[in-house]
Amino acid sequence: MTGPRYTPLVDSLPATVPFVGPETQERARGRRFAARLGANESVFGPSPAAIAAMARAAQEVWMYGDPENHDLRAALAAHHGVTPAHVVVGEGIDGLLGYLVRLLIGPGDAVVTSDGAYPTFNFHVAGFGGTLHKVPFKGDHEDPDALAAKAREVGAKLVYIANPDNPMGSWHEGTTIAAMLDGLPDGALLVLDEAYVDLAPEGTAAPVEADDPRVIRMRTFSKAHGMAGARIGYALGHPDLITAFNKIRNHFGVSRISQAGALAALADHGHLKLVQHRVATSRDELARIARLHGLVPLPSATNFVTMDCGADGVFARKVLAELIQRDIFVRMPFVAPHDRCIRISCGLPAQNALFAAALPDALAAARG
Repeated sequence: MTGPRYTPLVDSLPATVPFVGPETQERARGRRFAARLGANESVFGPSPAAIAAMARAAQEVWMYGDPENHDLRAALAAHHGVTPAHVVVGEGIDGLLGYLVRLLIGPGDAVVTSDGAYPTFNFHVAGFGGTLHKVPFKGDHEDPDALAAKAREVGAKLVYIANPDNPMGSWHEGTTIAAMLDGLPDGALLVLDEAYVDLAPEGTAAPVEADDPRVIRMRTFSKAHGMAGARIGYALGHPDLITAFNKIRNHFGVSRISQAGALAALADHGHLKLVQHRVATSRDELARIARLHGLVPLPSATNFVTMDCGADGVFARKVLAELIQRDIFVRMPFVAPHDRCIRISCGLPAQNALFAAALPDALAAARG
């Protein structure tokens, strides 16, 4: 008997995932991490109102969630001053990126991104046979001008940029991103990942019209709203593009519980303000710890701090490994020259203290 007959494209792909989760590492190590500071989750948790709403929804989980996400889309539309036709809800930004690539990219289609930017987007492009064209960062920032120039050169259908950026934590003024649109070739769509924008300085969100067909903006409840495990995000775009998602999306992919939690989280402005304050305080503390031990903390508009270890990727990987050996889960950028850094998610005071206690020994061990 023969096995399943994979498509030639799928047969050519490696069976890999963009990230190795902390749970996978814990199983391999045979013990839990003492501080989980690597996945850019919000240890400050979701709104109490969201928790209560999800608990109530759990009593009704025998029912499917609303496949139109009607109430949440209406609330998001009101929040952003657009219509529900401008909003699509999905299984986090990762899920929406997958749908978007499926909608627009076929084998050989050109896609532009930054070398070292969010790898899950690249994973989706490869999965649908697109051809990735990468440009380097400009210092520690993604380079809007270089991205637009490469898009013109290759006739890109999609151009990806995150603002603020992961993994460096850097950001551009929103007006810089909006101006980037005028440099794109005709027919190109800018994929603007704004996962961290709720934690960024005023003016970081791009001032673009919801009806602009050249851009789709991705947002999430995973970061500032503390609902990473609920897998819920949304995109804002031209109604024609948003309607196209209905051709392929998993209409029951966003659970009833997640919809209820997101709706309550969106309404709890006080909790969001509290988290923003706690993240800023934690960023300052992590920066202090870095400087105390000779590392350089990079400016951050996110819920993590990227720290320059002062050498190369080989040394930074040793530091990472030594921290993990000491039960501190952290991550690092993948691509040189940014792999000279490690990246630490904002923690509670006790978690930051565990990192601070482990760091000097980890650095000493890495230095040999």
